[in-house]
Amino acid sequence: MPSVHIDNRGETAIVECAGRFVRNEAAYTIRDAVTSQKNARVVVLDLTEMHAIGGGALGTLLLLQKWAQDRNIRFKLFNPSGLVLDKLKHVDFEILRTA
Repeated sequence: MPSVHIDNRGETAIVECAGRFVRNEAAYTIRDAVTSQKNARVVVLDLTEMHAIGGGALGTLLLLQKWAQDRNIRFKLFNPSGLVLDKLKHVDFEILRTA
């Protein structure tokens, strides 16, 4: 079962995603978590523990990128796994990786 945890650090919100995000309900969970961070200046979606991403969740990430841009919020994806990164590389996201 996918899960989302939010850690607020000043003006930065870190949204940690774990599990498989292949169903629409999982995409809605991500959407709700990110859009609840209206006061953040930066939203980092930590994908370290995300094991799979489906088309619905990928589309949601695109919508969230636009949502953040419209609110002058920086939206970044952090440390996607290899399988998730393969799906993301066809879309223009700011992706941060660990060393």
